[in-house]
Amino acid sequence: MDAVITILLLLLGILLMCLLIAVIRTLVLPKKQTSFSLSEDTTRIDTYSEKLSRMVQIETISDRNDPSYEKFLAFHKLLEELFPKVFATCEKVEIDGNLLLKWKGNSSKEPIMLISHMDVVEATGEWKYPPFSGTIADGKVWGRGSADTKCSLMAFLQAAEEMISEGYVPACDIYMGSSCTEEIGGTGAPKLAKWLKDHDVHLFMLCDEGGSIIQDPIGGVKGHFAAVGIFEKGYGDVKFIASSNGGHASAPGKNTPIPRLAKFISCVEKKTPFRVAFTPAVTAMFTSMAPYVGNFGLRLVMANLWLFGPLLKKVMPMISAQAAAMLQTTIAFTMQAGSSGYNVLPQEASVCANMRYIPHQGTDESIEIITELAKKFGLETEVVYRGYPSKSLDLNGDAFAITQNTIKTCFPGIGILPYVVTGGTDARFYDDVADSCVRFSPVNYGPEQMAGMHGLNETIETGCLPGAVDYYKEIIKAQAARVK
Repeated sequence: MDAVITILLLLLGILLMCLLIAVIRTLVLPKKQTSFSLSEDTTRIDTYSEKLSRMVQIETISDRNDPSYEKFLAFHKLLEELFPKVFATCEKVEIDGNLLLKWKGNSSKEPIMLISHMDVVEATGEWKYPPFSGTIADGKVWGRGSADTKCSLMAFLQAAEEMISEGYVPACDIYMGSSCTEEIGGTGAPKLAKWLKDHDVHLFMLCDEGGSIIQDPIGGVKGHFAAVGIFEKGYGDVKFIASSNGGHASAPGKNTPIPRLAKFISCVEKKTPFRVAFTPAVTAMFTSMAPYVGNFGLRLVMANLWLFGPLLKKVMPMISAQAAAMLQTTIAFTMQAGSSGYNVLPQEASVCANMRYIPHQGTDESIEIITELAKKFGLETEVVYRGYPSKSLDLNGDAFAITQNTIKTCFPGIGILPYVVTGGTDARFYDDVADSCVRFSPVNYGPEQMAGMHGLNETIETGCLPGAVDYYKEIIKAQAARVK
């Protein structure tokens, strides 16, 4: 008994010592606040807003059931009109509506590529302004594609236009690309990546969407932050099927297809079958946020994941669903089917789910886990689409350092966060032809912009456009300094 008490006291002492260390580390952690403001350069704002407005006015909805791409060729013609020096200077490659521009540099060593898709999602519902009007009002450009992502496409083309006008010749080749199938996960980006591979082009760095300038990233953390996406989760679609002999609904047996599916869904929803873990990326994200947390308790937890990580894993879903998704493979049930009659037991019922795979429990392992769980409920699993997580950007590498320094130059006072992209981008198709993929759009996505993307009343604030143009200029110059 004395030995047990001694061990318990020893463990308690260790715990108190760890807690004391954590408190001291938190007390000496410098407190920070972010600062960010939109540009007030009305001349540039007006010029950039008008160009973006005209880009929004051309409807570029991508449709899985419509392989035609004439509308995208019309969009190319507009770009040639808006950015004449770019198209006069750069080699143009068009592949089935997808656009690639090569701005020849003094060297072909370590080229970089800037990409942003031209296609948009459908725009149904009642909008404040027509979705393809490109209305400029209330300090915003309104319309489908204004934020996702014609704003960044405009920004890097405008950056190149201004630099070419000034006689600038890049130190290395600069590629600029735009696919017309990003929103449907189509073949556009793979075709552009294949062109690079076929022409023996290997990129030092690719810059795409994925992160952006965001506000108040999670509860308790206030301010503006540049969320830099360093990898994206794998995408998957899965179908779960329950079979039976069917029958009349007046005499239902036990464990018919729909109840089995319901039990399975309830089991998954009650307790995730996937492992929750802090990857280096997520650890770096929370550590970076810690100095900006006002509440001492939350700052204590976020600054000391070595001690409080297990606690944070448990409470993260209550803090932020987005942040919780960065810790594990997720599954979301999205579609279901059963009998065609109210009084008919189905011979087959199914539910479909969308999965996003985390690297620490990758695609194949995650599918195996959910398949084995489904078997316990008598369900068959059909893998409709199997995608894999992208490779991660090296947080200690040159590409992240360039990105970080450029953000500090263009947006002084802003916080910088490594970020796990839980959605999908075109960047995932370039892993074989790029050393590093940086997922960051240098535009401000406040709550209104986040709500409008893929929803009603999509907008982008006009005051963030000059900063976006400057960001791409500085990225090009920073790479030039590396290769000289």
